[in-house]
Amino acid sequence: MSSTVGNGPVTAARPKHRPLVRGIQIGISAAVAIAIFALILPKIASYSDVWKTITDLTWLELTTLIAATIFNLFTYWWQMQAALPSLGFWQAGVNNQSSTTIANIVPGGGVVAVGVAYGMLRSWGFTGSEIALLMTTTGIWNAFMKLGLPVMAVAILALTGQATSALLIPAVVGLAILAGSIVLFAMALWKKSFARAIGGGLGKVATRIRRLFHKPEVHWGEASARFRKQTINLVEKRWVPLTLTTVVSHLALWFVLLLALRHVGVSEHEVSTVQVLAVFAFARLVSAAPITPGGVGFVELALIGGLYAAGRNHADVPLDVFKIQVTAAALLFRTLTYGIQIPLVGFTYMIWQRKKSWRKHPPQEPEAQPPVVLEGVRR
Repeated sequence: MSSTVGNGPVTAARPKHRPLVRGIQIGISAAVAIAIFALILPKIASYSDVWKTITDLTWLELTTLIAATIFNLFTYWWQMQAALPSLGFWQAGVNNQSSTTIANIVPGGGVVAVGVAYGMLRSWGFTGSEIALLMTTTGIWNAFMKLGLPVMAVAILALTGQATSALLIPAVVGLAILAGSIVLFAMALWKKSFARAIGGGLGKVATRIRRLFHKPEVHWGEASARFRKQTINLVEKRWVPLTLTTVVSHLALWFVLLLALRHVGVSEHEVSTVQVLAVFAFARLVSAAPITPGGVGFVELALIGGLYAAGRNHADVPLDVFKIQVTAAALLFRTLTYGIQIPLVGFTYMIWQRKKSWRKHPPQEPEAQPPVVLEGVRR
């Protein structure tokens, strides 16, 4: 029998609603993605023409694209090692690929991905505070880079006379959010009282959101204060490699898109390197949208629309051909950096299960966990 509080039963209803909410989320995500790929993209360029453009690539062009994609994967592993130096290179790879794939295929999969990443790292003997520090610092640095990249791209475009008002508005918004985030982060590191207040405020916001899903409230004030000292120690010692690997990881991902564009025939005159960076930067912001996993569908539309808008006035080929080229480049880029990596979760999971030498007994004493800032879809 369910217990009652106030006007009615509260305990028995929760388990019944969770599968329903999850089912609705999955259904909406699937419907949106199918609509984009089945109804919208074919109106921009036919898949047969896109496929022909991709299959016309030479073996050298495909090899360089694959090499750039593999290098991009490594950069994320290096970033994890920068935040957790005792983490092995292949351990970082197994952990990163497993958690990222889950976040990319499940609506709202970031929470599940955190659990997977945490479980793997704990089995390798890392403490809860080490894991939280890894996730928080890499999450913050990635968020700063995501917000800062559009600003940098628009600044370069302005210096070269290529900036437009359409790009300036979101860049200013991104700059305001970035500035506010940096101020909050600096204040949290500056004084313990600020860290406690900021953590408490974020905990209240998170609690309101969690109540919508019938989850218990969280209290992050004291955890943030305790976590502050560890963050300061890490940032003091590792801020250079952490920043460098973060910048390299984002630029390596952009380079895959740039390479795909050049290989399908889009020239520098049609869409400049800096314009590609600007379109990429804004598409990265779109990827944070929680409607579909990894922003699938929306990112493709953002890339195709942005690249077409950037080059339509000075395309060296007919506009129909140009549409096919930018669509082919965007879909090839997403296939390499998103689609192909999804099956890797099975492979990396098997490595985790079989590599017994990596697995140690986790610490016996549980540790209080500070709030974790996660990028969601890392790529």
